[in-house]
Amino acid sequence: MHRVAAKFVPRVLTGDQKANRVNISQELLDRVSVDENFLKNIVTGDETWVYGYDVETKAQSSQWVGQGSPRLKKARMSRSNTKVMLVFFDWQGIIHHEFIPRGQTVNKEFYVAVLKRLREAVHWKRPQLWTNQSWVSHHDNAPAHSSFLVHNFLAKNETTVVPQPSYSPDLAPADFFLFPKLKSTLKGRCFDTIDEIQKNSTNKLFAIPKEVFQKAFRSWQKRWERCVASEGNYFEGDKLEQVVSINIKLLLQQSSLLLIIPCTDLEEELIKIWQLKAAYKIPLVLSTTGIITNKLHEV
Repeated sequence: MHRVAAKFVPRVLTGDQKANRVNISQELLDRVSVDENFLKNIVTGDETWVYGYDVETKAQSSQWVGQGSPRLKKARMSRSNTKVMLVFFDWQGIIHHEFIPRGQTVNKEFYVAVLKRLREAVHWKRPQLWTNQSWVSHHDNAPAHSSFLVHNFLAKNETTVVPQPSYSPDLAPADFFLFPKLKSTLKGRCFDTIDEIQKNSTNKLFAIPKEVFQKAFRSWQKRWERCVASEGNYFEGDKLEQVVSINIKLLLQQSSLLLIIPCTDLEEELIKIWQLKAAYKIPLVLSTTGIITNKLHEV
């Protein structure tokens, strides 16, 4: 037995909220299994604050010192000069971004206007998605995003919306990937004017390579798998062994142990578990050497 500190999470989830996270994650995994281009067709986005000065992290402010040197000190500083930025992106990179005018709030009317501009951007920057009408929209459940006015606009334009579980920033690419990556490059830097904030944040945004976006979308799929494996609990910061172990007892009760498929690491094991489970509709368990299934001839 040993002492551990509590992990901060966005919210203490109810049973229904956990079940909703699992159901939506499984639904999206099923869509990936039947449509190999599903991830490539998603256009996702959100809004965030960018700052004239954002305090650097403890790791960013650390410096190499000699043995016996006194610990470095710095004055506490706060953020200053803010600007709200809306960003939409897909598998290939940034599609549309804009800065919200001073004094403007992101309400339902403003968000509909943004979606109109997003449609134009998709038309010009992703002509194949536009022509095929294969692109689908994804955003979180903020009041402006989930209003009847927005739903009506998307339905009128026959735009499919990818569901997003409530209280799930760990399952939203803007929150777990894009905004942290963007802001990490701006922390500790000082911009005197709003124009400088916009220019530098835009430059950093478009400097992110295409391959990094693609890696983030693949990571999104893995997060759905981990969400299902953890039974809807928040999983960030947990060791993968802990996430995998949650369902082992349940799966052991359902399985006949016939076939072992070796895996090189736990993450690969977790992915194979849920791919096989979805593909063959059979109970599976994880062993220390691989995956065990009860349908020898089908694998």
